[in-house]
Amino acid sequence: MSAVNFDYIALDKAGVKRRGQTTAANKGEAFRKVAGLGLTPLSITPAGHAFGIRLRSGRIRTKDLSNFTYQLGVLVMARIPISEGLVNIAQQETDPRLKAIVMDLAKRIQAGEQLAVAMEAHKAALGEVYVETIRAAEKSGHLAKVLEHLSEMLEKGQEQARMVRSALMYPICVVSVLALAVLFLCGFVVPKFAKMFQSKSLQLPLFTELLMAFGISIQNYWYLYLLGIGLTIFGVRLVWLRPDGRAAIDRLCHKIPYLKSILIGSTISRFSQIFALSLQSGLGLIESLDLAGKAAGRPLLSKDVTRMIAQVRSGGRLMEVLGACTYLTPFTKRMLTAGEQSAEIPRMCAVVSRHYDRETSHLTKNLSTFIEPILIVGIAGVVLVIALAIFLPMWDMAKLVG
Repeated sequence: MSAVNFDYIALDKAGVKRRGQTTAANKGEAFRKVAGLGLTPLSITPAGHAFGIRLRSGRIRTKDLSNFTYQLGVLVMARIPISEGLVNIAQQETDPRLKAIVMDLAKRIQAGEQLAVAMEAHKAALGEVYVETIRAAEKSGHLAKVLEHLSEMLEKGQEQARMVRSALMYPICVVSVLALAVLFLCGFVVPKFAKMFQSKSLQLPLFTELLMAFGISIQNYWYLYLLGIGLTIFGVRLVWLRPDGRAAIDRLCHKIPYLKSILIGSTISRFSQIFALSLQSGLGLIESLDLAGKAAGRPLLSKDVTRMIAQVRSGGRLMEVLGACTYLTPFTKRMLTAGEQSAEIPRMCAVVSRHYDRETSHLTKNLSTFIEPILIVGIAGVVLVIALAIFLPMWDMAKLVG
């Protein structure tokens, strides 16, 4: 039997409640492990349960997490007890999953846990970067300020994602309608014309023969096409879940000219935000680099950051190890170097973040402008092929009649 994580509540020898997590094959083994720690178990439940609710896997939506972070920051600034404030937030929350998580956080804090320790049980839903940032903020005593910055960062990310979806909506609709039109023409129109031409003993052009074969295959083996599409989507998903596969897809995306600029801009902006936020929260340089590299979400940058961290551990300064990072732009390196020299790295990171936020926003807004010429050329090419497939035999037939 595979090991399972269990959350436990127990009493220590002084009678103080303790919470934690242990790994065991079953609940009985988990009970024995907790007892072996010199604790008296009171409650043992599989990890992922909150007040009897089985929490679904996956991350909380960015919009909901941003709203929760903002409300939590207001409570901390107003010096309202966190446990009491979390209960109030949960009562107003409409998402059952987030409501269960917030209520669980409130109960854990009432039992004596710190906020970051309580969030540790829900790292899969909140994200590692979120939890570690809160942990560092608690240690440094800047929780309210960090929560404010976290909320702003999440809101910016949500706005950027909304802009990308809006920019891609038009080309996606056009491509979808075009695909359906081509399937209809190839599956029903072209084969009928082809039969008529064959009845006249005409030599069909290559375009017509190819489209006719494609149309017949659609009519007779449409389920194989659907199966192929499904297997392709499934295969791409499997590749994406593998670190090496995700890195390969990342490298491929960075070879597309316009998309490359958007990816680099958004990644550097997020890296700068998390790097500055980590430093302001009280984390050291190595921890901040590690957290920012993970949060950036780009395998290419993460690989460079790993090399930078190794050099810093060997005694190198930030300005000296930036050369190991080929992903960061010269502008970013200059700003970070200036920030280290003036002891104002967070402020320089803010400058970098604002610069690439504006640049990425401009590129995203004009994404449809970049795609439209490609769509026009693609549509013209498809229409030309279908037109030639139909009209070339018609001209030959007109000659015979004439």
